[in-house]
Amino acid sequence: MAHLELTPKDNISSFRKLAIGSWKTAYDPTVYGTMTLRMEKALAYIEAFRQKTGIRLTVTHLVAKAMAEALRRCPEANAILRFNKIYLRKRITISMLVVQTDGGKVDLSSAKVDDAEQKSLRDIATEMELAFQRVRERKDSMMEKGKGTVQKVPYPLLNLFTWLMSFFMYTLNWDMRWAGMPHDAFGSAILTNIGSLGLDTAYVPLVPYSRVPILIAPGAVKDAPVVENGQVVPGKVMNINATFDHRFIDGLHAAILSKTLRELLEDPFAHFDPLDEVPAQKDAPTPLAVAG
Repeated sequence: MAHLELTPKDNISSFRKLAIGSWKTAYDPTVYGTMTLRMEKALAYIEAFRQKTGIRLTVTHLVAKAMAEALRRCPEANAILRFNKIYLRKRITISMLVVQTDGGKVDLSSAKVDDAEQKSLRDIATEMELAFQRVRERKDSMMEKGKGTVQKVPYPLLNLFTWLMSFFMYTLNWDMRWAGMPHDAFGSAILTNIGSLGLDTAYVPLVPYSRVPILIAPGAVKDAPVVENGQVVPGKVMNINATFDHRFIDGLHAAILSKTLRELLEDPFAHFDPLDEVPAQKDAPTPLAVAG
């Protein structure tokens, strides 16, 4: 069984081949960008959703769903490199970084939602919360097994170990669960909510061994002056900060992704779960809580 379901991309442009040949690793082809969004309608949608369902929907859920839709619209950005050839992923998986603080030490892990573009916000919120709980309570056996494997690696061999794991899982596309490595732990894109730390802007570095070419970091929602009909008025805004691997994601792809995020997040009532179709609170499960 392969580690990922992939299909090779044909008809690569000469520019893309030069880009692949110019950069050998994900350390150097990094592009950063920030987009500021109006958030009044998103906050209103979140409150209406919570009131009706009892589920604590957050900005993190909205961004995760919007990012999944953006990758659906721009499948060329949902890809990895193998032997310097672009391979498109057949599934859209969004992962979110989770902080573990038990045992007197701080650790960082990830929780993911597979096929996120096919799921409703209600499904994403529920699945994300359950995944967060498993990670924080260390009940994700495969993830914990993988961490245990890493802990056993001597420090002088860490660089070689991470390179080998990345080579086996992504370049060779081997399923390494037998060795304690989780299946596709980081997915198509990584989402980390820096707003929960009180930050507006921060750029997350690409992590070479994960082979994830897109990292999205939504900041805190804040009050700011905005212009409406030529007048300056108070508003709610949020920065979405992004990091891209320029070897196979360029301005065209970034434009599609950013346009989709703006379209969905600035007009959520038109693009997310219709509230008149969402089951009311009496049919909802116990309210969930997700940082965000």
